[in-house]
Amino acid sequence: MTEPSSDTRFAVLGGGCFWCLEAVYQEVQGVHRVQSGYAGGHVENPTYRQVCGKTTGHAEVVRVEYDPAEVSYRDLLEVFFTIHDPTTPDRQGADVGPQYRSIILHGMPEEEEEARALLRELEEEEVFDAPIVTEVEPLETFWEAEAEHDDYYRRNRYQPYCQAVISPKLAKFRARLGERLGTG
Repeated sequence: MTEPSSDTRFAVLGGGCFWCLEAVYQEVQGVHRVQSGYAGGHVENPTYRQVCGKTTGHAEVVRVEYDPAEVSYRDLLEVFFTIHDPTTPDRQGADVGPQYRSIILHGMPEEEEEARALLRELEEEEVFDAPIVTEVEPLETFWEAEAEHDDYYRRNRYQPYCQAVISPKLAKFRARLGERLGTG
């Protein structure tokens, strides 16, 4: 990841476990920082335990800090749709619950337009075998996750969940979108 410029922007995305998304976006050129957190719910300052309890309404998300001169919002969305299954409601593989839903949380009208346009393209091109269920909602509040979630994959690369779930997502990203790799 590189140092941010004065034109830094943020994308907030949820597509399963935030550890998976964090690991991939940390490798995207133009991304300066990736922060795991929670958004889209009704409880203030939620904890991981509360969110996993499935009663807060929050999704596990990442806030991707990026430089639009280096990577576009659309590019970040294309990575998003490459690394998770947007057709499974409240589920990514063995991770089940509303906190794992596919969601794009926009901060500006242009982001909403870009997300909805890409969703239409993906549906028209029948990229997926089932209908896309990704939610597109305005971002109200992003709550940072607890510190132990920061750089989770980098710190726990050999943990069974990382090997079984995150490593294959990284491999898929590298194989399909390797030209977007940054310095990692």
